[in-house]
Amino acid sequence: MINVEAPTYYSATKKYNLAFPTLEDDIEADVVVIGGGFSGINTALELAEKGITNIVVLEARYLGFGGTGRNGGQIMAGIGHDLEKIKSSVGDKGLQQIFEIAEMGAGIIKERIAKYAIDADFCHGYGYMGFNARQEQTLRTWEKEFRKVNTKDEIRFLAGSEVKQIIGSDAYSSALLHMGGGHVHSLNLLLGEAKALVGHGARIYEHSAALEVRYGDTITVRTGRGSVKAGKLLWACDSFLNKLEPELHSRTINTYAFQLMTEPLSEELIQRISPIRGAYSDIRPVIDYYRVTNENRLLFGAATPFVEHIPNDLKAWNRALMLKIFPYLKDVKIDLAWGGPMATSANLFPQIGTLSGRRNAFYVQGYSGFGVTPSHIICKILAEGMAEGSSRYDLIASVKHARIIGKDNFRPAILTAAKTLHQLSGFFNGRR
Repeated sequence: MINVEAPTYYSATKKYNLAFPTLEDDIEADVVVIGGGFSGINTALELAEKGITNIVVLEARYLGFGGTGRNGGQIMAGIGHDLEKIKSSVGDKGLQQIFEIAEMGAGIIKERIAKYAIDADFCHGYGYMGFNARQEQTLRTWEKEFRKVNTKDEIRFLAGSEVKQIIGSDAYSSALLHMGGGHVHSLNLLLGEAKALVGHGARIYEHSAALEVRYGDTITVRTGRGSVKAGKLLWACDSFLNKLEPELHSRTINTYAFQLMTEPLSEELIQRISPIRGAYSDIRPVIDYYRVTNENRLLFGAATPFVEHIPNDLKAWNRALMLKIFPYLKDVKIDLAWGGPMATSANLFPQIGTLSGRRNAFYVQGYSGFGVTPSHIICKILAEGMAEGSSRYDLIASVKHARIIGKDNFRPAILTAAKTLHQLSGFFNGRR
């Protein structure tokens, strides 16, 4: 049975009952990580697999409280929204390397699941959906680009009536099927990774919020009841940084995404919705995204496309969007709806690197709504940088990130303007 009183679908269906103590001592480590989502746990696990196991992870609430436990569970190709936005930082050669790196995500997740026997309901099959002729041309271009860097998975463009082969909706005129992608139960994936991390000897503390950080050759992180001294620090808080580090706070701005979960659907209805039992998103600047679950439910998510606001009734708001795609679900009950913040960068590309003048203080943030797959890519590369250094780390860390001026006082207005410009740009780059 699913507990529909739980905060999200993921917490209602988690398979790992892990709980970690609160930090109540003054301890030491080689690396201290602030944040217990995908970024913190994945980077720590990558480091542990390199032999750096004296790691402490501090989580302010509980593992998966943030975006890791509130997302769509989509396993898609790519890292940022529009890689052309970072071309000025990395050049043509760097852009091509990043595009190749961006195909690593699904493979990393599948290898992780197999290596540690993680029960995370991974399912193959992803559909990128197009509404019009401009988007059709974009999808045809993506097909060629994806095939250049991925020769092992089925990648196929569909148009007209062919679209019904993968989706039961009349809303779309084209689609790109990518069988290397798919979907996963993101919270179970995180908890399985945390279990693996502890198995390597790392320590995790929940309900242990960082209150103060003192930098130096040795970094000290103080919590309410204890402290950690370490040679290296990783900030991995994303949308829950809470102004603790001003330099990082200035580089992202929080927007919100919202999801719903339907009641259990019949096998016949699930097959009508998704013959491949896959995950989907359109390619507009602000997407609808959805997938079927292991329990025959539909998970449907979106964000406000123009005006930044939090809907009063999340069930009703998401349901209206769902019915535009699947009008035959009008009588289906919505069991649960939820939402939460996500940290967005000005160029919609994740941020990694070190703080100014502090070579032992690393950070990762700003996935801009695409976090499940990119976090596994980015954190593998970040761990290379934290351990032995690598050209891939240098490349990603070289991407310049602008400060977002006025975010504390004018967040809704800034985001509304940014979303409007983002939508308008979609007409010129084939996304609208």
